[in-house]
Amino acid sequence: MMRPLDGNVLAGPVSGLFAFDATSTRAQCDGCGDVAMIAQAMVYGEPMGYVVRCRLCDSVLLVVVERARHRLLSMPGVRWLRVDTQDDGPAGP
Repeated sequence: MMRPLDGNVLAGPVSGLFAFDATSTRAQCDGCGDVAMIAQAMVYGEPMGYVVRCRLCDSVLLVVVERARHRLLSMPGVRWLRVDTQDDGPAGP
């Protein structure tokens, strides 16, 4: 039987996930299934942060709130977010 691990085991893989250029990542909209780079989304922003909406169905993909001492990221409309680990260009969806 597989035993659960402590969450600290994610330190390496997850820190690598968040060290990327977010505009070059691809995401799938949970509302309509569209797959696109974040750079292709519609962004409404400032002064408190940004709301990122699907380019096709207008669903909220991401919300980024910026405060003096922290940032908050919510991804209510993202089914998945793909972060390429090599610079060989995009592959697949």
